[in-house]
Amino acid sequence: MNQDDFFALADDLAAARRGNEQLFCWLDGEDSDFVRLNGNRVRQAGHVRRRALHLTLIDGERQVEGDGELAGSPAVDRDRSRELLARLRDRLPHVPADPFLHVSTDPSASDRAVGESGPPTEIAIETLLAAAEGLDLVGIWASGAIRQGLVSSYGHRHWHQSQSFHLDWSAYLERDKAVKASYAGLTWEPEQLTRTVAEQRAQLALIARPPRDLAPGRYRAYLAPAAVEELLGLLAWRGFDLKSHRTSQTPLLRLVRGERAFAPAITLTEEFGRGLMPGFTAEGFVTPASVPLIEAGRYAQCLVDARDGREYGVPVNAAGGAPESLAMAAGEIADEAILTRLDTGLYIGNLWYSNWSDPNDCRLTGMTRFACFWVADGEIVAPIPVMRFDDSLYHLLGERFEGLTQRREQRLAADTYGGRSTASALLPGLLVGGIDLTL
Repeated sequence: MNQDDFFALADDLAAARRGNEQLFCWLDGEDSDFVRLNGNRVRQAGHVRRRALHLTLIDGERQVEGDGELAGSPAVDRDRSRELLARLRDRLPHVPADPFLHVSTDPSASDRAVGESGPPTEIAIETLLAAAEGLDLVGIWASGAIRQGLVSSYGHRHWHQSQSFHLDWSAYLERDKAVKASYAGLTWEPEQLTRTVAEQRAQLALIARPPRDLAPGRYRAYLAPAAVEELLGLLAWRGFDLKSHRTSQTPLLRLVRGERAFAPAITLTEEFGRGLMPGFTAEGFVTPASVPLIEAGRYAQCLVDARDGREYGVPVNAAGGAPESLAMAAGEIADEAILTRLDTGLYIGNLWYSNWSDPNDCRLTGMTRFACFWVADGEIVAPIPVMRFDDSLYHLLGERFEGLTQRREQRLAADTYGGRSTASALLPGLLVGGIDLTL
């Protein structure tokens, strides 16, 4: 379904309203290629074509919502959508008033497309398989267009289309020894993929060395962008939404109160104008191009969705309370200087299984994963076994913070539950004077 077809369908539904009814129509669709790889060979390939229509019918303070799949035939889709609208109308008198119902009544319009069409899937996979010849590679490729649209009886007419690709894979040495890598973005650059695989080969050679056992303690460390993403992904849970702040449940409460601070180099921004997310919400609110979350180590603003905005009387600036187009400001460390600046300590490529150990102190715990190494005198010496860390972001991004890399990595979410995710992050690597390993 293209833009014109969706607008025509939504206009047809809006014309079928009765009395004081108001209607919001949201389209969520994709045309995606998926390829699963194992043993550096294609094991499964397929294409998903999905068109989902979400309707919100409002009368006064009451609202009901419903979803339906579209077939791609104008006549069939019109009949299905009218049937869905009729079912919602039957339910509407039986639901209670919603005290936090909040929609935009101001008409607005937009039409935005991001990303390039990219290479045919078979060309991208051939490039990966050729570069990874001889490796035991396991992974998944996803690519294609994601489309989202909004039309309302108040006069909203929005369309957003993003074109992206995502390669997520691991190369195994033996048993649980592997190096994880990913390449994702809006513009296809085969040379970058080839470089990433070459770096992966070099790390596989390093993890083949005898591991260095470490005693629990505090170690100087460099965290690659993938590891930084794990930390900030956990922080997104109640870290920035207005309700968690107003109910004092945010792990950043001490930062908000001015009792703690991050380093002045730490700046986090929700960049709607950069990412794959649409610049409008399902309730018709237009989001700003960017929302400063943390500026120069100090808390700046919350993310406010429609319901929280109604409850607390604050302007809406996001579709939800968790960042989905997060960016961290870059630093001054060049890629070639990372190991030199680290000197002796840990190179942490990935973290996982993270969770809060003491959210009141912004303290979290998790495990090292895949390619993590011991570095001595600016050179990688040996891999390290899986270790558990337990530390506070007030330390890692505060008093033990030493620097960020100049280069930032675009990280696209690989989630496909219910459809390909449009969440992304633009993150540098992080150098810290110490991270606490507990076992």
